[in-house]
Amino acid sequence: MDKLAIIGGRPLYGALPISGAKNSALKVMAASLLSDEPLTLHNVPRLADVDMLLKLLEQHGASADFNGSTLKLHAKDIASTEAPYDLVRKMRASFNVLGPLLAREGKAKVSLPGGCAIGARPVDLHLKALTAMGAKIDLDEGYVLAEAPDGLHGAHVTFPFVSVGATEHTMLAAALAKGETVIENAAREPEIADLADCLNAMGAKVSGAGTSKIIVEGVDRLRAAEHSVLPDRIETGAYAMAVAATGGELTLTGTRADLLGAAWAAMEEAGVEMEEVENGVRIRRNGARCKSIDIITQPFPGFPTDLQAQFMALMATADGVSTIKETIFENRFMHAPELGRMGAKISVDGQTATVRGVPRLKGAPVMATDLRASMSLVIAGLAAEGQTMVNRVYHLDRGFERLEEKLQACGALIERVKE
Repeated sequence: MDKLAIIGGRPLYGALPISGAKNSALKVMAASLLSDEPLTLHNVPRLADVDMLLKLLEQHGASADFNGSTLKLHAKDIASTEAPYDLVRKMRASFNVLGPLLAREGKAKVSLPGGCAIGARPVDLHLKALTAMGAKIDLDEGYVLAEAPDGLHGAHVTFPFVSVGATEHTMLAAALAKGETVIENAAREPEIADLADCLNAMGAKVSGAGTSKIIVEGVDRLRAAEHSVLPDRIETGAYAMAVAATGGELTLTGTRADLLGAAWAAMEEAGVEMEEVENGVRIRRNGARCKSIDIITQPFPGFPTDLQAQFMALMATADGVSTIKETIFENRFMHAPELGRMGAKISVDGQTATVRGVPRLKGAPVMATDLRASMSLVIAGLAAEGQTMVNRVYHLDRGFERLEEKLQACGALIERVKE
């Protein structure tokens, strides 16, 4: 199992390219199953999660040609409507093949996703939406057995709480359903609008994406299309927080300020200089400690849960006391004890963490527990005195493309250690 060795205390300078959004790429890849014509995707990141979904799509009969950051998918014929446990258990986003398979073939057998370290994240909202659209669903030995022999039909779907995954899944299934589907209390994340753009390029009729009410007018078939995946806002925020923690000045290229929502305002309030420039965003911290501020994770445009761990690492060396309240996922403070190994002073009470900033963290061996927690430990290591060894790097490989290479080019002393 690889590790990352980091010698901290060096500011970051230069330019760092932001990759395409993993969370969007996975959903637009699933959209390829809706058509028997090719879907060409640009700005697709080379990540472990992308590779895992590719294996699943190929199992369903899709061909794949990955050249640089361009991925061409062609599901001319569906060879299998079963998504086996061995593939789905490794990544929750794999479950989103259920809707497209059901919409196109009228049946699907998809394993329930495996457990998740940061909370249960049940799929009941996904299944209720598909049931409202006419699917007959049974659960058998860990599998969802779904049938819609006469096809799916439009429905009025109101979610009791905002769910990005359920919103996306309903959009995918509704694209080929007969009639109109209305999604109320829909997620508003930028990835939702990106999926809508991809579906519309394929000939779907999706309106309202980015608002809390999305309308999908079903069509008979989808056609060949090209789509460029939007920049990764979580990668953007994570590297911005790395500069805020270490000091320096970095231009994050190929990204946009509006993708960060409340995270942009939070960093400015903490004393980080943020500026939108022609080719991306520029982040600067002049060496003074950041100011402690309080945040609450919320659905977009609120502060993203996927940046909570990274922000905690930043607040660990801020001046003052901050509180971080996690409202999206339970069990998402597992990085706090690992940051504590580096000298951070963090106390957790239920879904609220109190962070008392210290002048400097100290390098230590730490263990990553999930993808975003991994990046918080990297940020802490970049800012700390001495050497930090981050174990379980495979978490990072799921969501950050060429991480050590990008950071090395900006002056960081970081390298992968093979075991």
